[in-house]
Order: sequence, then structure tokens, then C-alpha cells
Amino acid sequence: MSQSGTSTPIADDSADERKAREYVQQAHRLAGDIPGLPDVGETWRPMRAAVVGAGTMGGGIAMALANVGIPVVLIDRSTEDVARGLAKIKANYAHSVYRGRLKQSAANRRMRSITPATDFAAVARADIVIEAVFEDLPLKLDVFGALDRHAKKGAILGTNTSALDIDTIAAATSRPEQVIGTHFFSPANVMRLLEVIPGAKTAPLVEARVMALGRLLGKVPVRAGNQYGFIGNAMLLDYLRQADFLLEEGSFPSEVDRVLKKFGLAMGPYTMSDMSGLGVLAEVKRKEILTRTDDRRHADIALLPVDLGRLGQKTGSGWYRYAEGDRTPQRDPEMDRHIVEYSARIGVQRREISDEEILKRCLYALVNRAAYLLEQGVAARPSDIDLVYVTGYGFPAHKGGPLYWADSIGLADVLADVERFHEQHGVWWEPAPLLVRLGRTGATFADLGAAAGGGQS
Repeated sequence: MSQSGTSTPIADDSADERKAREYVQQAHRLAGDIPGLPDVGETWRPMRAAVVGAGTMGGGIAMALANVGIPVVLIDRSTEDVARGLAKIKANYAHSVYRGRLKQSAANRRMRSITPATDFAAVARADIVIEAVFEDLPLKLDVFGALDRHAKKGAILGTNTSALDIDTIAAATSRPEQVIGTHFFSPANVMRLLEVIPGAKTAPLVEARVMALGRLLGKVPVRAGNQYGFIGNAMLLDYLRQADFLLEEGSFPSEVDRVLKKFGLAMGPYTMSDMSGLGVLAEVKRKEILTRTDDRRHADIALLPVDLGRLGQKTGSGWYRYAEGDRTPQRDPEMDRHIVEYSARIGVQRREISDEEILKRCLYALVNRAAYLLEQGVAARPSDIDLVYVTGYGFPAHKGGPLYWADSIGLADVLADVERFHEQHGVWWEPAPLLVRLGRTGATFADLGAAAGGGQS
């Protein structure tokens, strides 16, 4: 159960909104400043492109390319799979026409620029091929082996993985210098963030062209290091883990979501999970269970709704219930009862949890992980992390991003709470050495940004 009415300054909108938004705009400009890349111009336009995988993500990427006039081949295993993908794309364009956002002639022209195929030989003329199959490493390795056989010399091979190792995927080819991570966000024809992840052998020209292509597509390309989850999802794992711990300890999905939405996030973690589909998230959790260590506490409550046959919005129930034809999440006493019973089964005594604790544990988990990513070089500068979260994860732009916001709270205070959570909850909260240094010396993430060639103004 959650207690409202906290007086913590963390729940207040204390940052200057205008300055925060100016900072985000500055972050846009800085993200493209990557030393060592050749100048390919503001944008790069391939003559032809190909997308492998005609599902939701692949279809969205194909639309993004077609929207700027790039002919694209859309490939999947069967005629039926490709036809299903094309039908979804056609429905998306029809909706835009219906809403008055697109002329029918433009929709027709874009549809004509997307060519269906079921044979990898169809990629032969493409200047860039983007793989968008299911997030399964053996499957991706098979795809890249086929692309290596059929793609022309010099073609860029992008993988739309959300977390997997780029070097492992590149090793399936004889041309790792042409392979790069291109992490689009769903729906890819709408969402602006594009994480660009070079591997150890990726050629600078390949990276420069992909960054420039992202700008042509209207995306916000941000370079990320090749570490599991890159920037956004590496941080998201810590955020979701704390939310799940809070459920086990006494909160309910509607309470966690209410606190985070009140803060300004586009949606809370459980609304987001229901919308994304709980089956995929459960599959990731089951794989993680097979390889994890036993030196720390783990939260497995994410499997609970799936084990109950509740897969999210598409089935009418997940963490919430949904009326037929309505995507509005409604608190479900039955699901809340299952959560209480789950806590009892794992031996956790439920307790009152304040809004302040919910907010701090979820958002400080983001900040602490971000500090690790900066120190490890996964992110080049604090503003890149903030840009990822504002453009791709629904963090409120008027708060500037998680690190800008943490600076506004004061890193000494943030560190004190992280250290307290470490003492109370264990190893997941081990403070990042960078956060410790900044918090104890009175420095800020903005100071790091200034040293890296940009920061808060």
C-alpha cells in the first residue's frame, strides 16, 4: 500500500522548465559531435535499403525509410508473413490519411516504394540492410550469415537489437567493419530515438553514415557503447527491477504508475508493460533465470501475470484489466490479491510504502546506473543519457532528463539515499564510483558535460 502526501522536494517540479528544455535542445546538438568520424554531411541517403523481418518493428523501419523516399525491400520467411506486414503498413498509412495527416497520393507512393520478398537474394542491391527479427541471438546469427552471402560489397549491415552484443553478431560475417547496431524504438515510424552502437571493428564511415541516415529519417541518433542493453535498456532494467521489488514489498501496480506519472513520465512501468505485451518480457525473465547468480535478491514477480494467463492489453488483462475495445488500464482487485498472495509465498512481509520511496527507488536506480555507464564509456556525456530518456523512454522534457534532474536535487542528497538503499536492500544499490565522487565533492553531472564539450547552461 502506498502513502500519499509526502513533502519531499523530489516530488516537486523544482527545476526551471525553460532551462531544462533549452538543455534538451543543446543535448540534441551535442549528440552528433563524435570525434574521429568522417564528415558525410548532415544526412546520408542510401539509393536502396532492405529490412529483414516484417513484424511490428521491421514494418515500422520500412515505413520510416519509405517516408523519406528511400526504396526498400521488406523480407520475411514466407509470403504470408510479408503480406501480413504489408497489410499492417497499409493500415497505418490509411489511418494517417483518415486523420488528415497524409494525402492518399503520398500514401500510395510510399506503399509502392516497399517491395515484398522472401529470399535473401533480394538484398543484393541495397546500400544498407537492417535486420529486425525477434530478439534471439541464434536467429540473428543465421540472418547475418545469409546477409554476408548476399549483400553487396560495402553495404552497411545494421542489427535492430535492443541489448545483444554487436561484436558477436558481426562475427557471423566476413565483414565486421560493415556491421553496426541500429536500435530503433517501437513504433519505429513514430518514435524519434535511434541508438547507434558501433562494434569493436565497425568502420568510422559506417557509423557516420548511420548517424546521418538517422537524421534524414527525422530520428535523434545517439551513440551508445556495446554493452548489454546499451544506454536506455541497461538503465531500464534497474528501474523495472526496483518497481518489481516494490510490488513484492507492499505496493500495487496502480500506485507505482500513479507516482511516476504524477512526476511527469509518459506512463508508469506497469501500464508500459501491459501495452508492450507481458509474454515477451516473461521470456526475457525466464532466460535471465537460467544464467543469474545467487549472490543477490531477484524479483520474479514479472512472471506472475503471465503464469495466470494475463498477457496485457491484447488479452484484456495483465497488471490491469481492460474493457473490450478500451485500452484504458483499470485497477483490478483480483490481480492485487494475487500480488499479496505472491508476497506471502516468497516470505516477504508487506508494508506501507510511501510515494517518496517509490519515486526515489525507481528514479535513483536510473541515476546510479547512468553513472556506471558514463564511467564505463557506454555513454559519452551526461546529456546523451538525458536525451535517450527524454526522446525514447517518456522522461519529462521539462525536467531535462534523469541526470539533469538529479543535479537539480543535489548529488550529495542523491548519494545519501543510494547509500541508504544499498545498506537496506543490498548489492543492486552499490553506489557507482562516479556518483560517489561527484556527491562527495559537490560536483555535478553538468560539470562532466562541460568537460566533455557541453553541459547545462
